[in-house]
Amino acid sequence: MEGQSTIEKKYNFWIIALSVIIPVAVAVLFTIKLSDFGLDVQPFYFLPPIYAGINGVTAILLVAALWAIKNKNVKLHENLMKTCIGLSLLFLVMYVAYHMSADSTPYGGEGIGKLFYYFILITHVFLSIAVIPLVLVSYVRALAQRFDKHRKIAKITFPIWLYIAITGVIVYVMIAPYYGS
Repeated sequence: MEGQSTIEKKYNFWIIALSVIIPVAVAVLFTIKLSDFGLDVQPFYFLPPIYAGINGVTAILLVAALWAIKNKNVKLHENLMKTCIGLSLLFLVMYVAYHMSADSTPYGGEGIGKLFYYFILITHVFLSIAVIPLVLVSYVRALAQRFDKHRKIAKITFPIWLYIAITGVIVYVMIAPYYGS
């Protein structure tokens, strides 16, 4: 990997590993229920509005981070981005916990609403997989103080991550009436 800093080279393995392990682990855990282990656990129905809220907060903080860096407030930008990464990890844990305790909720709407829901859901899921290496590379490039390279990939990462955060809220709002049906 020509032109990479020592820090970037150090993290390449982890970027690749996490970019593969996270989606595979989520897919596998999605098929496992806590009840399969003899655990008598009530479904965590309280989690979806919480992790939808986390998506909403992430979207707001991503925009705030962009504003911070445009106004040359590097420390605020850095802290906001670290918070967004932490919120994304918290979302992931809650999302998996919910799906390990409850069956997936089918969308109950019809017509154009159903098409819109599935379009948003499918693009949300695929882009959430694609954004993992983008976020990690963006973060490592900033950590390595390769800000020219960081800006270049951040221009790709930011709109995708923002789309994921916003569509996470939209998916929740559209599916919420059908929980527990």
